[in-house]
This record gives sequence, structure tokens and C-alpha cells, in this order.
Amino acid sequence: MTESRHTVMRGDAADLSGLSDSSVALVVTSPPYPMIEMWDELFRARDPEVARALDARDGNRAFDLMHRDLDRAWKEVHRLLIDGGWACINIGDAARTVNTRFRLYPNHARVLSACTALGFDVLPAVLWRKQTNAPNKFMGSGMLPAGAYVTLEHEHILIMRKGSKREFSSPDLKRARRQSAFFWEERNRWFSDVWDFKGTRQALGPSEARDRSAAFPFELPFRLVNMYSVRGDTVLDPFVGAGTTILAAMASGRHSIGVDIDETLLDAARAGAAAARQRLNDFLEQRAAAHAGFVDSYRQDKGELPHRNARHGFPVMTAQEEDLMLHAIDEVRLCDDGSIVVGYRETECA
Repeated sequence: MTESRHTVMRGDAADLSGLSDSSVALVVTSPPYPMIEMWDELFRARDPEVARALDARDGNRAFDLMHRDLDRAWKEVHRLLIDGGWACINIGDAARTVNTRFRLYPNHARVLSACTALGFDVLPAVLWRKQTNAPNKFMGSGMLPAGAYVTLEHEHILIMRKGSKREFSSPDLKRARRQSAFFWEERNRWFSDVWDFKGTRQALGPSEARDRSAAFPFELPFRLVNMYSVRGDTVLDPFVGAGTTILAAMASGRHSIGVDIDETLLDAARAGAAAARQRLNDFLEQRAAAHAGFVDSYRQDKGELPHRNARHGFPVMTAQEEDLMLHAIDEVRLCDDGSIVVGYRETECA
């Protein structure tokens, strides 16, 4: 493909009726987390019953009501996905004191329950470690037993599929799939069930928008987009926030749609995407350089890799990587309708 199109629009994840059934291949998103205080006001505004439950210090009811609101979004996600499409939902649990009692509110378990009821097939998930070295991170009674709590330093990336395994039956889809291959050494990292991004957060997008939206690091959606979609697919983020999923789709040769109710965040997402060409190209160059480093290391330890990429000429580990295609972003155009068009060029052979 030579171009991709990215649409960022205002809307409610609970009602995406403007989008057609079975129109996206992948959803990558991170919703507001129930029972995390920074999102209390959002849930209060959407449902007065949430406000009453929080004011009454009824944590269980507030937790359930917040998730009932999110349930409508997961129903829309299921409708919009193609058969064989994937939903990847990043969500953290909440640890909170309500009515003098400290407890965990297991957001990931509640989302899994709702999505299973919709008909999703739940598959092995990823734990994203977000550990901190802050000296006050430990909770409870310090060095005294029977009163301390394990630190909550991870979030969940829930991975689900709609329907049966996706078929790539046409020649065009088969070609797109082979061109979308990832490197063998990336497969070994990406398909681990624990991801640790400590010290690797990418400086992509406005920092203020990241803080307000609690955006995940760029590496997270980039992996998911490449693991669960192919070139030319459409990726949806119904809680797009600062637009990190949009950037990952741009870097990966996928189309994307981002939806959010906060117009300020949408403005930041559009601005960040429109100005991202060089930063995304730097990331893509780093990816190619990382593979070159792997090739050199393997050559020193074990000899030559057994295969060679037909498009770019570099050695690869498997035959599935022979048609893998690397590209750079030639241009990013902001259109009159607010959409963003990205033009690509194939990188030269090594």
C-alpha cells in the first residue's frame, strides 16, 4: 500500500452507530478505569447513580455501575469487528479505600466477564509491568506482618477474538499478510505474557495530553497492531485519548479510526499525528537497526541466518520473513475534513 487514512472524531464509545458492522479488523484501546479517582468525575457525569453510590461510599455498587457503562462500549466493539477480528483492551485494576476499607477492584476480571457474555473468545493475556522505584510505593504497615499489601505495579492487556480464526483467502490478503510479517526476534519478545517497558517510553505526542488521558507508551499499541492485523486493515480506538493508537497505525501501514468524547484531547491527537512524521521514521529506523544488531550478534555466536529477505536483502531467521516489507513515511497530510493521510515509500535494500 502507498497510503493510509486516519480519522479522529468526536463520539461516545457506547454508541458508534455511525460506523458500519464488521468494518474494523482490530480494536486497541484503554478505557477510563473504574474506581480510579482521576476518572470519578467522568463516570459521575455519565450516570447520576454512580455519583450517588460514590457519595454513599458504596464501592461495590459504584464499581458495578461504572462497568455497566463500559459494557455498552464492548458491545459496540463486538459489532464493529470482522469475523476473526481482535480486541486488545489495556486496563488496570484499582486499589482504593472506600468507607475506611482498602481493597482491590478487579477491573480486568469484570471486563473479561462482560466480553465473554458478548461471545468473544478470551485468549491468553499480557501483563504490562509498570513498576516504580518510588521509596513510598509500598502500602500498609511497612515491616510489620499481617497488615501490608502487595504493590500494584502492572496492568492487563486483555486479548480476545470475535468468532473463528481469520481466513486470508484472497491473493491480496495473503500478500498483505506476508508483507506484514514481523521479525523472528520480535516474535520472541512480543508474544511473551509479560511486557516490561520501564525506561522505554516513547516521546510521541503532546505530554499534557498524555497526562490527561493516561496514555500507554507507543511501543504497546505498535506491538498489538503488528501482532493482530495486516497492512491495509482498519484499527479502531474508541477511547483514543492522545492518539497513541493512531500513531501506531500510521507507523504500521494500517488505516485507523479514533473516537473520544473530549474535543480537547482530539485536537491534541490530530496535532500530534500531523507532526509525527520524523519521530515515527526515527522509530522505524530503530526497528531496522535492532534487526541488524540481532543479525550481527547471531553471526558472531552461531553463524549466518538461514534465510534472506527478498525485498530488502538482509538475513532473516525464517522463510515467513522473506517477504517482510519495511517502509518509511514520505508525507503526512491533514485534509480539510480533519482526516490524516499518510504516504509511504519502501526503504532501500541493504
